[in-house]
Amino acid sequence: MNLKERNYSILIASSSNALNDALKLLLSDSIYDPVHIVPSISKAKLAMTERAYDFLIINSPLPDEQGINLSIDTCTTKNTIVLLLVKSEVHDEIYNKVAPHGVFTLPKPTSRNTIERGLAWMISARERFRHFDKKNMSIEQKMEEIRLVNRAKWMLISHKNLSEPDAHRLIEKMAMDRCVSRRDVADAIIKEYHQFTNNV
Repeated sequence: MNLKERNYSILIASSSNALNDALKLLLSDSIYDPVHIVPSISKAKLAMTERAYDFLIINSPLPDEQGINLSIDTCTTKNTIVLLLVKSEVHDEIYNKVAPHGVFTLPKPTSRNTIERGLAWMISARERFRHFDKKNMSIEQKMEEIRLVNRAKWMLISHKNLSEPDAHRLIEKMAMDRCVSRRDVADAIIKEYHQFTNNV
């Protein structure tokens, strides 16, 4: 899928109407949807309990907190990419605190071009996470298939008095003959012998 065809959900924690208006103009509906804006860190935390976001932008400081802890917590516990906007006079200090945790930072005041560049970094980082998510999912699916096939093998060993190699070969043959996956065959065997066991 082309990046232009992707959508990214975004949460903005900012109490600055000027920045919020500028971001609304910058964040195209075709790429960023939904876009939620909240005026405090406490409301940002609440919003993040209600749904997952691809991106979190924190315009620091906010009325209740600076947002440093939330930015670090989010990067270390979620697949959300975080951009922290901080005053230029404290940027280096805050950068040193948050960068080791994967938080992006930009000094304020900033420009439209700089924010656009920041968003491009965030998209790249999110796509990297997406790649890892898919890879992890395929590993988990493979492990689940192995567990099911092993369970089906032991059912065949118990009920048909087959050796383990013979049970394995039977599952492979049934999958080839039926043009289905080993997982599908294992599911069918487990259901068949589970019903048999329940009826005995």
